[in-house]
Amino acid sequence: MKIAMVGSGYVGLVSGACFADFGHDVVCIDKDESKIERLRAGVMPIYEPGLAELVAANVKAGRLSFSTDLASSIEGAQAIFIAVGTPSRRGDGHADLTYVYAVAQELAANITTPTVVVTKSTVPVGTGDEVERIIRESGTEVQFAVVSNPEFLREGAAIGDFKRPDRIVIGAEEEWARGVMREVYRPLFLNRAPILFTSRRSSELIKYAANAFLATKITFINEMADLCEKVGGDVQDVARGIGLDNRIGSKFLHAGPGYGGSCFPKDTLALLKTAEDYGSPVRLVEAVVKVNDSRKRAMGRKVIEALGGDARGKRVALLGLTFKPNTDDMRDAPSIAIVQTLLDAGAEVVAYDPEGMEAAAAIMPEVKMVSSTYAAVEGADAVALVTEWDAFRALDFARVKGLMNAPVLVDLRNVYDPAEARSAGFAYSSVGRV
Repeated sequence: MKIAMVGSGYVGLVSGACFADFGHDVVCIDKDESKIERLRAGVMPIYEPGLAELVAANVKAGRLSFSTDLASSIEGAQAIFIAVGTPSRRGDGHADLTYVYAVAQELAANITTPTVVVTKSTVPVGTGDEVERIIRESGTEVQFAVVSNPEFLREGAAIGDFKRPDRIVIGAEEEWARGVMREVYRPLFLNRAPILFTSRRSSELIKYAANAFLATKITFINEMADLCEKVGGDVQDVARGIGLDNRIGSKFLHAGPGYGGSCFPKDTLALLKTAEDYGSPVRLVEAVVKVNDSRKRAMGRKVIEALGGDARGKRVALLGLTFKPNTDDMRDAPSIAIVQTLLDAGAEVVAYDPEGMEAAAAIMPEVKMVSSTYAAVEGADAVALVTEWDAFRALDFARVKGLMNAPVLVDLRNVYDPAEARSAGFAYSSVGRV
């Protein structure tokens, strides 16, 4: 089957490469000529484990190609995926659908054979209706259907998530379109990946509801962590105790500095705006957004507290900047608010991240980026572990202590055992543990 993927960012590139690896003929399309040139040269625009190798193998096999010419690239495609960005619209938090609708207009002018237009981008309820209207009102006589197929990829584990999904959600109104989508995902039948067919609007809402629920779990355990610190509990014991209940589950119950990234912040806001538009407020999600926003700066204050309440003139080393490990994504990363809080308090901040420093440098120019963990901690009055990269899980405590000006360790991801850190001579603090 020929598949066209319009948009070669995170979702489009990972999805396109995986579809090609399944044996489909895939062309990834993007208006950014420099990005397409880099992709043709094997240079990835994002860091995702295994992606460069997957792309190279399928380009070599002739199943994956890249183009800036939409009109010629979609010829004969039985499925055309829209995988462009839908960032939060400046000013009101609504999802910005400018790119989605622009693709719809371009498709309307260029489709020449029957095709299914698949919205892979995360879009509010009713977007598929508008995409269909745009194409239909262009006057095209070509048979087409508009389908919703949200992605559920975790950055840092996207290839595995795509190839071994928990579920595949397809919102389609026409039976023939469902048949095309079954063929698209037929290679996953051997894995018995459940395919859930729904209405288009239900599919669009499923994506937002899933992300809002996960964001709620993160925020809930973070509030329990704060309570644990007050009452002398251990949030990791609490999380395990409730996570063993199959109705709750253990995932996303890891206390930390709050959620960030490309999905949860913008998707919770977009859900709030959709709910407002329809006169059905989601007050629980409203609280989640507010609590998470305030938590990030609170983690900066936690570092200041570990410094004795005064950070002025102190050197603070941050280990990790990206919102999670195994990605270079800095979008809404907790480190941004933490850094600003420290700078506002007069601290000097130095940082190391295995993959995110280039993106971080553009956001936080006042921070000194260094080339290694131990370069970061040298001369520091406190070190804060912000992102739980594997490289930070087995620090040489003696070496770290010897390099630091003062042995203060603030573990915002609860990577280390408090007793071990303290026995190594550190003034150690973590999240939800005493």
